[in-house]
Amino acid sequence: MPLPPSLSPEQRQAALQKAAEARRARAEIKERLKMGSLTLADLLARADSDEIIGKMKVVAVLESLPGIGKVKARRIMDEVGVADSRRVQGLGSVQRQRLLEEIEGR
Repeated sequence: MPLPPSLSPEQRQAALQKAAEARRARAEIKERLKMGSLTLADLLARADSDEIIGKMKVVAVLESLPGIGKVKARRIMDEVGVADSRRVQGLGSVQRQRLLEEIEGR
């Protein structure tokens, strides 16, 4: 297994800070989904231009929606044909449309 790159203490601190900011941003997005102030359609529309949204896992986004837990999220992903490891930016247009149809149908 290759060793991680050696970073100076300043570079390491900057990387840790950037990672913490990304986690906070993802948590805020998931909270907005949960509260209904952000819809799945809006999130998918912003995925290509927003790096934070694009790098979120689809399963985490679905689990954040009201009324959808871990089991329903995985069932929806199976029905649509989305892999568990798929990120939002990696969804095709057909997969995005089918996800929206599944969510709106529930």
